[in-house]
Amino acid sequence: MAVGPGDDGGGAAWSGSGLPPAAAARTAEAASSGTWSSALSTSAFAAIRSVGFEPVGQVMGSAVYYIGRSGRYWGYHDCLYAGSGFLFANMPAQVAVSGAGAPSAGLVDVVDRARRTALGRMVEECEALGGDGVVSAELTVAPFAARHDCLEFKVIGTAVRARGEVRPRRPFTCHLDGQGFAKLVAGGWIPVELLVGMSVAVRHDDLATRTQTSSWRNVEVGGWTELVQAVRADAREHIHRQAARRGGDGIVLANGNLRTWHEPCFRSGGSEQEDAIAEVTMVGTDIARFRTSAPAPQTLSVLPLGNRGDRLRQRLAAAASSPYADRQRVGELADELRDLGDQG
Repeated sequence: MAVGPGDDGGGAAWSGSGLPPAAAARTAEAASSGTWSSALSTSAFAAIRSVGFEPVGQVMGSAVYYIGRSGRYWGYHDCLYAGSGFLFANMPAQVAVSGAGAPSAGLVDVVDRARRTALGRMVEECEALGGDGVVSAELTVAPFAARHDCLEFKVIGTAVRARGEVRPRRPFTCHLDGQGFAKLVAGGWIPVELLVGMSVAVRHDDLATRTQTSSWRNVEVGGWTELVQAVRADAREHIHRQAARRGGDGIVLANGNLRTWHEPCFRSGGSEQEDAIAEVTMVGTDIARFRTSAPAPQTLSVLPLGNRGDRLRQRLAAAASSPYADRQRVGELADELRDLGDQG
């Protein structure tokens, strides 16, 4: 389903492996010039340097993918409802979710491959600049202007390099900005990889759903609740499976978007029945702990300020000598003085 390699726009033929010629020329020029560029703010730049990293340049990766099986006709949005075509079928519809092998799994697969392709090209640019990782990586997916059935996947960020001698086996990627990255490193964690979890789920609007949505009362639409719960859970599972393959300890989520819409059910044979479709995309960063031993406990010393014992004795003497002395208060002062012990 991917668009095949060819002319990269600069007149040079490209085999599809390694960096596109234009990207290779750009990184070579940046490496030889000794200067770097980035979209980092002043605060982000200072935060990155505070934890021992330096920016080495702006990097990006992109891929244009052709989506060959789109639309409702035997495409990805198949509800799999056996009662389609029977308007008053009383059998409950099930959610056809991509993670369980529904036809929409093919769409999720092509998006995942496109993400990994774009991400891999950005990492190659980072390596060409001598970077150890990429911060503030932002992934965008947009229709390709020249073809309505193609999508462009683009990820762009700033490559950074550690000032020490230890180099990672593979550059990390993360959505965190400079300040977030610095807080993560200072806390004993390091990013691993930018992740995108996705799920597409389809549910036929069965008799129960149509009845609930035409009720005069305020009622829950049970089928749609089931749909959004299933698609969110499947997207979380998808992103967790990716993190498990990379060996991280946890995921810092950037955002999670839910999109819902309706399409005519092609299985119903033109009887105006509809399917509800939900799509969830979750973006986050897989992180790993790099501090192997617990930090040494800190000792907090509490020292008395001034001669508190003398002040307590004065207050006790004044309270005891007063003709209107409050015996309870005298007892409290005496107990407080006794508790001071050697510090008094």
